[in-house]
Amino acid sequence: MKNIEERLAQVEARLDRMERLLSPIPATSVAEADKPAEPVAEARKPASPPPAQALKRSDPVYASAGGSLSVTRILGWTGATALVLAVAYLIRLALDAGWLTPERQLGLAVLSGFALIGAGLKLRAADREYASLLPAGGLVVLFLAIYGAHLYYHFIGVPMATGAVILTCLAALWLGRLFESELYGLFAVVGSYSAPFLLHTLAGSVIDLVIYFSAWSVLFCLYSIWIGNRRAYLLAAYLALLGFHYLWKQMSPGEWAAAFTFQVIQFAIFLVGAIGFSVRRQRPMSRDEAAVHLPLLLIFYALQYELLNRHLPALAPWIALGSAGVLLLAYLVAKRMLDRPLESGAMLVGAYASLALFHAGYMELLPDAFAPWVALLLLPAAGLYFRARGGAASVTWPVRALVAIVFAINYLRVIGGSGIDTVPAHDLLALLYAAELYVAYVLARRLPALEDLATPALYVGHVALMSAAVQIFDGQLVVSFAWGAIALACLALAFKYGDKVLGKSSLLIFAASAAKVMLFDLSSATPLVRIGLLVILGVTLYVGGWMYKKVDSIDDKAAAD
Repeated sequence: MKNIEERLAQVEARLDRMERLLSPIPATSVAEADKPAEPVAEARKPASPPPAQALKRSDPVYASAGGSLSVTRILGWTGATALVLAVAYLIRLALDAGWLTPERQLGLAVLSGFALIGAGLKLRAADREYASLLPAGGLVVLFLAIYGAHLYYHFIGVPMATGAVILTCLAALWLGRLFESELYGLFAVVGSYSAPFLLHTLAGSVIDLVIYFSAWSVLFCLYSIWIGNRRAYLLAAYLALLGFHYLWKQMSPGEWAAAFTFQVIQFAIFLVGAIGFSVRRQRPMSRDEAAVHLPLLLIFYALQYELLNRHLPALAPWIALGSAGVLLLAYLVAKRMLDRPLESGAMLVGAYASLALFHAGYMELLPDAFAPWVALLLLPAAGLYFRARGGAASVTWPVRALVAIVFAINYLRVIGGSGIDTVPAHDLLALLYAAELYVAYVLARRLPALEDLATPALYVGHVALMSAAVQIFDGQLVVSFAWGAIALACLALAFKYGDKVLGKSSLLIFAASAAKVMLFDLSSATPLVRIGLLVILGVTLYVGGWMYKKVDSIDDKAAAD
């Protein structure tokens, strides 16, 4: 009997060992798995529970509204939707059969909504995430019941309907915190901001609408900080700006001061909310989050500028620039409080500031006659700033794009000679642009961060210098001679400073000179001028070809060396 018990114990020990080998190995090593089996009594000891610190939720960042898209969640959502539809069809069937009066119909809908919420709360201990789908459907039923009672049956007035919507939205926020699901917060956002569209008499006063929307905006900013997710206040910001603008246009477009006040309040609320989120959570804005905030800022800028340009056109550009200044100041405050680089925030602020500077500053405030001169001074100022900051990469791309766009617009305007008659000293602009681009070429060759801009600056400078020759000199012969001299000067300087790029760039001038003479000058010139043009072209090309033969022998080292 004793031998049988020992054998059974050995078999049970071996099975226990095989079970441990086949199960996922935790932090223990393989060597530990190969140790001899312990007695059965010790092998059956339950594993010690994990430390309490590991179970504690350090940061309540909720999952996305839908969670991971799995078969389980698809079935759960489908089931919850089917229950909502079942409630709707049950009410419809009872109505058609005469079983229910409208009062009983709405009462059944409300009870069904609370039943779904209660069922979800009951199942929360078993599977919190999956059980949260039932209260979500219950909230939809409650919202529909409230709107139906007010809009369709007129059983309840605006105060009661508004209060019911507010209570339902607050319940949604509470359920979101309880189930740790962002879905309920999004339900609350949509339900609260859609109420003025459905409860028409709620939108009777623009001031009341300002107060209503602003109160919800503050609440959803606090809620986002509370749950650790930005999506709630982002959705609220989009719905607040666009929803109020539509309702204001429909209700009383003449009350523009109230609309402007609302826009300023919303800008302040969501700006403080975004900074408060980053500081409270110690989590700067990510690149994806900044990309979602950018359209919101653009919508705000467009709506506010359109409003001010219609009613306060003289102040509209200054207020737009002021909003960019406030945004920049808020960014600096957040950067100081977080004490770390905020790359995504810098990109967001740079994009908005660049838009305001280009539209309000450059297009609206800057006189057209001084724009080319401002662009001429903009390039060296940007170069000095880039050099002080360690290169162009240290400045956000919207700012770099702003400098490039403004310079390109005025460069094309200067070399084309269109619309610059009113510009002071416009005859010198093309020459100055060329000189500035040549200086930019030399400096860019010496700065590794700007080296990629050197060659484009050189070629663009050649075009500007050729345009300057056309604008300064009179007569085809003189201009052709000037272009040839420029090409030969490039070759001479290339030999002197050992700059192969400069030497090869002379081909552009030679090609342009030959095309000009053959395609334009010869057809309209007198015989004597034709001879002169051909002589100048021939001598220039021949001497240039002789000099260009030595370009390949120039050492590849940069002129800066």
